[in-house]
Amino acid sequence: MQRIMNQIQNKNIILGLTGSIAVYKSAELTRLLLDQGIQVQVVMTDAACRFITPATMQALSGKPVFTELWQDNHATNQMDHINLGRTTNAILIAPASADFIAKLAHGLADDLLSTVCLARDCPLIVAPAMNRKMWENPAMQRNLKQLETDGITILGPASGIQACGEEGMGRMLEPGELADAVFSFFWPKLLSGIKILITAGPTYEQIDAVRGITNRSSGKMGYAVAKAALELGAVVTMISGPTTLLCPHGIALKNVTSAAEMFSAVQELVADADIFIGVAAVADYRVAQPVEHKIKKSASTLTLELIPNPDILGYVAGLPSPPFCVGFAAESQNLREYAETKRKAKNIQLIAANLVQEAIGADDNEMVLLDAVGETILPRADKLTQARALLQRIIQLYRQGTQT
Repeated sequence: MQRIMNQIQNKNIILGLTGSIAVYKSAELTRLLLDQGIQVQVVMTDAACRFITPATMQALSGKPVFTELWQDNHATNQMDHINLGRTTNAILIAPASADFIAKLAHGLADDLLSTVCLARDCPLIVAPAMNRKMWENPAMQRNLKQLETDGITILGPASGIQACGEEGMGRMLEPGELADAVFSFFWPKLLSGIKILITAGPTYEQIDAVRGITNRSSGKMGYAVAKAALELGAVVTMISGPTTLLCPHGIALKNVTSAAEMFSAVQELVADADIFIGVAAVADYRVAQPVEHKIKKSASTLTLELIPNPDILGYVAGLPSPPFCVGFAAESQNLREYAETKRKAKNIQLIAANLVQEAIGADDNEMVLLDAVGETILPRADKLTQARALLQRIIQLYRQGTQT
């Protein structure tokens, strides 16, 4: 996996900026790309320069910013529009204005950035940003269809409050989402076309109108696994309990609250899955008779009758034709013993085990992967790094299973 990371960190991209108020996000996007080891060469249109200065982008990227088709201080042969698009691994236009999208759709080349795009020898990625009415305009939708036909990758937009005060589709994706998408774009697609169903987060079991049974799971590990699977080209669906996390762009998300709701969602979706990864910290028990209104406090003891929740992982593994199943075991002691017992009892191919006192709510983690062959120790690292390592082991075992 380190070899793959090194390859990605040697990538170069052109970050093209066009005339949109969303260009302020491009400053943060540049920093995030550099943090991932991706080199950034900024090219700006004249309209973009009216929103943010080339000096700002030069300071952030550490490289001179290209703005003029006819400028003579960069390329000795006066061929910036050729050289730039031939010496980069990808071009990302973020933000991409309605005007610039129209140029791309019709092959216009009247400034440096549009000319670089037309003369490129690399993939082109576009992140639209515009007013909701401009986005909905039939001409814009025709242009977008043309871009898709031409093999151009379109990221977003999102819906929300816009600079003009209106609300709707047209907001550029957030810098973190775009940086993740670029990183995923370069990642080898070892799971291309494979459908993965993931459960994530905690569940919440109602006691009354204001109280419930839950746990301290943040959902970070499940969301990291979903993101890592997406990087590898998988078709990812995630069923998530209540969290405060943003779902990575490109993942189909189904929100649930209780274990029963999560079980129902899994029953609905699992038939289409090649791989099932149960990361969610599902409550083992629920209240037998939840109360509609708030239970008033009294001096007497309150007794609750608890009944078991459905065993979601056990159900999936027990299907007549189950997907490749991966479970998680969060234990406070006897980690390997309890995790291996769980793996064998549920008859699953792989289980990822960690200590609850070190993992729940934390940004990093240490895990032990247990399968029929033995164990793999994943040293403490951030959860996305752990998720990527977990997916590599899943790929090895999944391929072995499909080849036998």
